[in-house]
Amino acid sequence: MPDPAVEDFSVGDVIVGEPLTVSRDDIVGFARAFDFQPFHLDEAAAEATFAGRLIGSGWHSAALGMRLLQTGPFQGGSSLGAPGIDELRWLAPVLPGDALTLTFRVVGMRDSASKPGLGFVTAELALGNQRGETVLTQRFTFMLARRGTDPLPPRPVEIGEPEPVTEPEDAEILPFLRDAEIGAVRDLGAYPFSAAAIVAFAEAYDPQAFHLDEAAARRSHFGGLCASGWHTTAAYMNRLLTTRARDAAYTATRGPVPEAGPSPGFKNLRWLKPVYAGDTVHFSTKLTDKRASASRPGWGLAFARNTGVNQRGEPVFSFDSAVFHRWEP
Repeated sequence: MPDPAVEDFSVGDVIVGEPLTVSRDDIVGFARAFDFQPFHLDEAAAEATFAGRLIGSGWHSAALGMRLLQTGPFQGGSSLGAPGIDELRWLAPVLPGDALTLTFRVVGMRDSASKPGLGFVTAELALGNQRGETVLTQRFTFMLARRGTDPLPPRPVEIGEPEPVTEPEDAEILPFLRDAEIGAVRDLGAYPFSAAAIVAFAEAYDPQAFHLDEAAARRSHFGGLCASGWHTTAAYMNRLLTTRARDAAYTATRGPVPEAGPSPGFKNLRWLKPVYAGDTVHFSTKLTDKRASASRPGWGLAFARNTGVNQRGEPVFSFDSAVFHRWEP
């Protein structure tokens, strides 16, 4: 399958893809691996939460957006990667049986200042359902080559299997947001990226060659098999919830556990370096601001800076999140 090129896109282009139906098994399968909150896992458990019913993970919706981008505007080919997502908003829940359709709009283009023959495409993406609701929007930039440009040389990388990861045993009190300390940092532990896990995620959500095929990845400018950026974000969510579960159990022995709610979206997501097969990424989150919610009495918004660093001490990932939390008991 030929890869997309700069010449394939122009400012103002709008591409509407084919619908993708999301099953209950799709929703629960992603949640079990990465976002195991009760409203993503089980109908009965979801009834007791703010959602009131089984809904898909926002990270699952974002990953499905990537799948629809690759099969639609990319026509089954591969880009040269994306530096990140400027902003993503989750606007409505994805329900079992929903059919999601991608609308892709080109809003900007520019040539690379440092790499002749390469260019950047800035786009706005929306996912809509069969009820006419927009469930997700995002603005992002990706890199392509012009036709006839010599391929970038593969970078030298070491590929292997990750070292075993030991689950931390530390636990902290989960405060209600009113009492949370701005500047507080929570270590979320480490997540290993094996070649098998990278390929499995890519097959489901991001089947670009450098995520899917080891030989093709070695020939690419990445130089080796590397994880989808959405795999990295999903791993962050896994570590956040694993750590929160440990903290919640500790908190429950001493008092009420504050409930966490939905996220309206995030900003400034940056994939700073590729995450390769054999890498282990250590995640952390820092509370940067908070405010009581005017629209949800008893709740507040927690703003955080979230980061990931690999085993070589190199930052690979960062973004700014906003999540609803219970404000006070």
